[in-house]
Amino acid sequence: MKKSVPLVLLGVLVLVMIAAGCISGEPMDTGTSTGGSSSKAEIKLTIFHAGSLSVPFKDLEDEFSVYAEKNLGVKVTFQDEASGSVMAVRKVTDLGKHADIVGVADYTLIPQLMVPNYTDFYVLFATNEIVIAFTDKSRYADEINPDNWYEILAKPDVSFGFSDPNQDPCGYRSIMVTELASLYYGKSIFKELIEKNTNIVANGSEIYAPKEIQVRDKRLVIRPKETDLTGLVESGSLDYFFIYKSVAEQHNLKYIELPEEINLKDFTKADYYGRVSVTLGSTGKKIKAKPIVYGVTVPKDAPNRELALEFLKFLLSNKGKEIFAKNHQEFINPPVAFGNVPDEIKDLVKIGG
Repeated sequence: MKKSVPLVLLGVLVLVMIAAGCISGEPMDTGTSTGGSSSKAEIKLTIFHAGSLSVPFKDLEDEFSVYAEKNLGVKVTFQDEASGSVMAVRKVTDLGKHADIVGVADYTLIPQLMVPNYTDFYVLFATNEIVIAFTDKSRYADEINPDNWYEILAKPDVSFGFSDPNQDPCGYRSIMVTELASLYYGKSIFKELIEKNTNIVANGSEIYAPKEIQVRDKRLVIRPKETDLTGLVESGSLDYFFIYKSVAEQHNLKYIELPEEINLKDFTKADYYGRVSVTLGSTGKKIKAKPIVYGVTVPKDAPNRELALEFLKFLLSNKGKEIFAKNHQEFINPPVAFGNVPDEIKDLVKIGG
């Protein structure tokens, strides 16, 4: 009887191994199969993007998740990191973080800071314009208009804000707009709104934004990215802020449209805008004012490059254009790509010189 005990134990062990699939002759289901009734692979795409892309990218990701599961056999989740575009790029170039997609509000940041070490192509895909947004709670909301906005912002009982020029294109574009306004209206608007309230200075039309910006008047508020100011205006704790028109529309804010000579929208006025430039203390780069154009790329070391390119294709497709139109942001038609353009998107873009 004592000899039968090991046989019983052996039988139990065999049954356990069979139940676990170890000796059944079939592979264990790891949850990564993409065929038949097996569970689909689940892949997480990491996206670093401008704050102003948060709303359209969220809608795009929702649509792409459905598309990918149906057509690619993949369950896609997303890790979004919204920030100023300069910071989005520096996460890759300076901090060594890995992203599958990088989307910025100023496409020139990609060739300036990412090419050739971190990426070898980029796509220009959308545009925007700078407006001054506010609500009914804002002081002098019934008086402000395209002709007196700078006078309203200069009032001692009015608060206003813009994003950090060293981290966010909307920030350096905001101070560019004030200098362009000085030229357009023939008044010292930049000095009154910017120089008096910060350590940002201008020598003629060349602006310098120190790495550490100091705010000298509490009625001026600066935050890392433009969308950080949205809630302050919505709550009534901030009267006005410089922001992209698409963001103002998405949040149902009131806004003042600025003349085309200063709103950075009109491509025919590129030379006029270019009279103004900003040098950033954070990068040492000199940036000339130009029409607003968004850019996107897939870094060389993207953890999920193949799926990232599928997402980029989806962004550049008619569905992507529809999503951006729904969110009040104009798409470039067709998008323009530069560099070593991947075969996957060549049919969706114009190849730039």
